Amino acid sequence: MSQTDTAVNGTASRLRNRWNATDLGLIAVFAALVAGSAMVPGIAANVFGVPITFQTLAVMLTGLMLGPGRGFAAVGLYTLLGLAGLPIFSQGRSGLGILAGPSAGYIIAFPIAAAVVGWLATVVIRRTTRTRALWFFASAMVTSIAVVHTLGVAGIALNTKASLGEAFLADLIFYPGDVIKNILAAVIAVALHRAFPDVLVRRVKRINN
Repeated sequence: MSQTDTAVNGTASRLRNRWNATDLGLIAVFAALVAGSAMVPGIAANVFGVPITFQTLAVMLTGLMLGPGRGFAAVGLYTLLGLAGLPIFSQGRSGLGILAGPSAGYIIAFPIAAAVVGWLATVVIRRTTRTRALWFFASAMVTSIAVVHTLGVAGIALNTKASLGEAFLADLIFYPGDVIKNILAAVIAVALHRAFPDVLVRRVKRINN
């Protein structure tokens, strides 16, 4: 292959990976989805007042649908707007003060989780054609445990002066709900990818080729 061919192929790859107006629209739509999920009244589930909400469902669905980069951007946009003062966190909270509360670790984890589960989704799409919902669910559960719950426990322990053991026990109450929400996220993602393959499936396959 000549240097000219290499340069042309490199330019084409960069153009394929560059976000266009559709990508920016999807980022805005899914940021709004996460914000909307936080508006559903949460239930204070543990002694530290961290509520059970639909946010983790929306975060996982965002990553599974948009992939790592756009997923991180969508949830990151939501997080930044909330920290900037818009009342879009659970229970209508907002502002930097939330970083001093028991929910801080979960809030920080959301954009990271969207990126991680988004990357795992691209791996699943490249390597599987069947039982994709099962693999999406597994990806979401791994991300929930490794990112959301880990940072959530750290945030509780840091901001409430509880021990890690106490924070871990307080976090356990979220696991049953997360299993259900991750099943829903996986099933919805598979259905949406079938209906709208251009959102991620064809993009992944083009890049892979």
